[in-house]
Amino acid sequence: MNTRHFSQLPKPYLAYPKVIQGLIFKKPKGEKVLPQVEYVVDSFKIDPDHLKAYNEVCGFKNNGYIPAIYLAVLSQSLQMHMMTAEAFPFAVLGLVHIRNQVKQSRKTGVNEQLTLSCKFGDLQPHDKGVQFDFITTAKVGDEVVMEGVTTYLARQKTDGQAAAKAKEDKTPAYTLKAQWTVAENIGRRYAKTSGDFNLIHIHAVTAKAFGFKQAIAHGMWSKARALASLNLPDAYEADVHFKLPMFLPGVVDFMVAEQAKDTEFLIRNSKNQKPHVAGSVKAL
Repeated sequence: MNTRHFSQLPKPYLAYPKVIQGLIFKKPKGEKVLPQVEYVVDSFKIDPDHLKAYNEVCGFKNNGYIPAIYLAVLSQSLQMHMMTAEAFPFAVLGLVHIRNQVKQSRKTGVNEQLTLSCKFGDLQPHDKGVQFDFITTAKVGDEVVMEGVTTYLARQKTDGQAAAKAKEDKTPAYTLKAQWTVAENIGRRYAKTSGDFNLIHIHAVTAKAFGFKQAIAHGMWSKARALASLNLPDAYEADVHFKLPMFLPGVVDFMVAEQAKDTEFLIRNSKNQKPHVAGSVKAL
């Protein structure tokens, strides 16, 4: 495992030229192998103004603590550079974000000194191609305060031998907690704080170039909006699966099913009731 150290978070936009190059220069065929590398930002503090802007667009309270998912968003900068600076075997713009997990071991204050690291997990079969993880860790000193797993799907032809899907549990007894009107500009607003300017999220015109009838909301915004609407414990694990695109603008239902200290939630289209995001929060 090679380790690359950074004195500060690299800027996501610096990786964009190489992302665009991926549309022109095709990746070589053959066996796909992920780089054995870890990127580490050795020491940094959160920019409180940036965090405030993120909290406002996602719905979190600006209460002096760092949402765990915000640290996962910061790690996306490392992920972008890992996919463009290393021998990454897939086209970045062809990837689909299908799952995200964050685990917070305790509340982390805005003024605490952090170390943030990210590395690749293993390639796994998927019925639509292959999937892989980015594994993120945030520490204060030697104490792990946040762990995250971001799962992407790389679409490709399969031989039909992908691992069988686990049997799904019975649908929870959801109740309607809120109905959200999601604005057309939420993709642009979220992009300014997250650094994720993927064209499918920015405007209907640019989204149509990639086969979408309208712009679609960022999955990580949807997850953050859901978490901001719940009473989160000090230590918890939040796991979401991204389902169907949330077209912008739109109206969605936020559904919740609570049992003891655990919560299942669902974001669905208000009109046709098709799911956008399904997730859970479990107290630790």
